Amino acid sequence: MIPYRLHETPLGTLRLCAENGALIGAHFVGQEHDFVLDAGFVELPDDALLRTAGEQIDAYFNRHRRSFELPLAPRGTAFQRAVWDTLASIACGQTLSYGELALRVGKPGGVRAVAAAVGRNPLSIIIPCHRIVGRDGSMTGYAGGIERKTALLAIESRG
Repeated sequence: MIPYRLHETPLGTLRLCAENGALIGAHFVGQEHDFVLDAGFVELPDDALLRTAGEQIDAYFNRHRRSFELPLAPRGTAFQRAVWDTLASIACGQTLSYGELALRVGKPGGVRAVAAAVGRNPLSIIIPCHRIVGRDGSMTGYAGGIERKTALLAIESRG
């Protein structure tokens, strides 16, 4: 059983999912790479972890929180998890290019592979893939939509 909770944000509804006491998903409903709900998913709006995640997300949107303190267990390959761990180390309000991220991950020639891993990030906002921009600072790629990416960066710049 995978409990989930729908959580309203200023940028749309997030589906928060957990398993074994850790978050495995935070997707805007309908975004690219969202979980496909099957019989294994059960809506549990009062789940303590999912409620705490929602409270921290609200604090982020209200500019009272710049990082998250939640147990995370994103599902992915070792390479994807390495990219996601590196994403998590980018400070709120900062951005990196895909090339800079590839260097930090130790794959300077692997920009496309790094970009693909960024795009598969299952924990939107919490693992800040929105902080990755094009080489020239342009808004490129975000599974939740460029408008949301721009809005998230604006929230952080006003921090």
